[in-house]
Amino acid sequence: MEIYEKIKTLAAEKKISIRLLEETLGFGNGVINRWRKNTPGIDKIEKVADFFDVSVDYLLGRSPLSTYEANTTNRSIAQQILLRSDTAALSEEDAADIEKEMERFLNWRLQEIERERREKD
Repeated sequence: MEIYEKIKTLAAEKKISIRLLEETLGFGNGVINRWRKNTPGIDKIEKVADFFDVSVDYLLGRSPLSTYEANTTNRSIAQQILLRSDTAALSEEDAADIEKEMERFLNWRLQEIERERREKD
């Protein structure tokens, strides 16, 4: 799937138009549409990736999982860990903070594993 198609799919999932995305990111009208034929600059790709919480590698087709998909899996893992832990002494806010920290760690580790695999190849 080309970068434009991935962005179009991500925008549809968030229920926003490509035009609204361009406006939100400070791009000119039709900029993303031109990516069907032209390769965008890395600065623009990074802005789109940050907006959708996906990796640049995903947008460029170098990673099969979007960060969102990985985050969803990692969120589930973090929730399962918390369910098996003794969290009775924690406030809801502390438990939520710990869960977010576990998600961040799992996301970071997944990225490191992917990087290590790419370096082997």
